Amino acid sequence: MALEISFRDATLEDLPKIVEIYNSTIAGRMVTADTEPVTVENRLKWFHEHNAAKRPLWVVETSGEICGWVSLQDFYGRPAYQATAEVSIYLDEKFRGHGLGKTVLSKVIETAPSCEVDTLLGFIFGHNEPSLRLFEKFGFEKWGHFSEVATLDGAKRDLVIMGIKLHK
Repeated sequence: MALEISFRDATLEDLPKIVEIYNSTIAGRMVTADTEPVTVENRLKWFHEHNAAKRPLWVVETSGEICGWVSLQDFYGRPAYQATAEVSIYLDEKFRGHGLGKTVLSKVIETAPSCEVDTLLGFIFGHNEPSLRLFEKFGFEKWGHFSEVATLDGAKRDLVIMGIKLHK
């Protein structure tokens, strides 16, 4: 499935679809540590923490349909870490497994320096092999491994922190 996709800054009107896509990942226990669906109201503060200049939240579209979203978020919330951001990518169920993640992550890496970000981090469950492979393909390295720090349906899960320096 070769898709022509575009990116745009998310608006408040997009938040219900962003939440829907996020919630669709919860049951699979591969992507998020949330175990119950979140609401639009739950995500309002998070939504407003983004800004187009330094911490974008983009919706990914194809043929006018939102097929996913991607965000850069503060890491650790202190001024000395402003050049470091966590990247989160979430795709609608029907668009997963078709290479869209590659296009999205490529866009993030290309755009991050204009957001004054020189270090990107991905927080990925150790059993989420597709996401680990995607990040590795783009030069991210394993910078941290937290053994059995999450419990999903009684199963202990590892968290892997993948990182990349964007300095040229």
